[in-house]
Amino acid sequence: MRALDIKLFRDVRRMWAQVLAIALVVGGGVATLVLAVGSHRSLEETRIAYYERYSFGDVFAQAKRAPKALAGRIAEIPGVAAVDARIAKLALLDIPGFSEPASGQFVSLPDNAEPHLNRLYIRSGRLPEPGRTEEVVVNEPFARAHGFSEGARFSAILNGKKRELVIVGTALSPEFVYTVGPGDLMPDDRRFAIVWMSEKALAGVYDLDGAFSAVSVKLQPGAAEREVILQLDALLDPYGGQAAHGRKDQTSHAWLDHELDMLNNMSRTLPPIFLLVSAFLVNLTLSRLVALEREQIGLLKALGYTDGSIVLHYFKFVAMIVAAGIVLGSIVGTLLGLRVTGLFGDFFHFPFLVFAKAPDLYVIAGALSAAAAAIGALRALREVVKLAPAVAMQPPAPPVYRRLLPASIQLDEVVSQRR
Repeated sequence: MRALDIKLFRDVRRMWAQVLAIALVVGGGVATLVLAVGSHRSLEETRIAYYERYSFGDVFAQAKRAPKALAGRIAEIPGVAAVDARIAKLALLDIPGFSEPASGQFVSLPDNAEPHLNRLYIRSGRLPEPGRTEEVVVNEPFARAHGFSEGARFSAILNGKKRELVIVGTALSPEFVYTVGPGDLMPDDRRFAIVWMSEKALAGVYDLDGAFSAVSVKLQPGAAEREVILQLDALLDPYGGQAAHGRKDQTSHAWLDHELDMLNNMSRTLPPIFLLVSAFLVNLTLSRLVALEREQIGLLKALGYTDGSIVLHYFKFVAMIVAAGIVLGSIVGTLLGLRVTGLFGDFFHFPFLVFAKAPDLYVIAGALSAAAAAIGALRALREVVKLAPAVAMQPPAPPVYRRLLPASIQLDEVVSQRR
């Protein structure tokens, strides 16, 4: 082993506290980058897969009472790939043993076919049978909040009449990843439910036989969303149509976008702070080490060691610290990323999670950490090159101080001194 390598290990052992502190800061930058970007990628991949597998719509609209025949005209709009016309109504709920006010969004299901769009992911049980008007499927978070299972009963005020309903299954839907009740700012699974009911049963309750009150539209690739929305509004306007909107304004999707943006912003703000601090600490520690070993550097140069070999020695010192921080940060960031992704998946009630493999993320995190450390070490390494052997073996010259203010300005005339 070379003499400089032996000195390197001795320096690391002697300065273990400073080395550990810098490695932890570097690791913090790597961990936050891996955590934020990795979680964001995984959740984005999960959302894309969920939307595609269960045909989440692109354009949504409401109406008072539109005839079913209108769905055919909507399908003829240029750029429309699929149309799902249904009934959607809000209603008050009466839940046994629960005294707080509760409400639910009732959505119809086709009696003899699967919905074209916004298909359900059945968690337990089954779909309502066409002839059973009391059977419903509820969203899993609501059932879990009240301890409901198949066969549980609750009541709802539908079109002014109280009806007893029986839960025959629980489900999740890409349309209701984030469920917020009317007037609420945060989800409350105890007080707001999504209830799917037979189309025939719901149409009979609201006198909407042969009609619909809500429509979802799937667009063809490259279709102009704005043009489709304008034509959809024109068709629904005679039937009490409300302003159609794209996916970005759909409540669930918009809230999910907001949460993913928070993760994305965290990946842009926190890692640079850690990297700047690590660069400062590397510069401070290495500058101090070079100053303390000034005479040793001069002696090494006098004995024939080149500037490059001495610079490489101190560069190895920095590289060991950065390597330890990168390994530590990668491990911690991966574990925390999996944990955060799981928490978001539970909060948004995804039926599955897709963990995106991102080896490039570790390369980028390591490269940024190494670059920050190299920038921090640059000034100290430059001092090593500038030192001549004869000068280095002498005590350093005292620092040169300069007057900041002109001599005509005396501070004692501006600020009084305490006597």
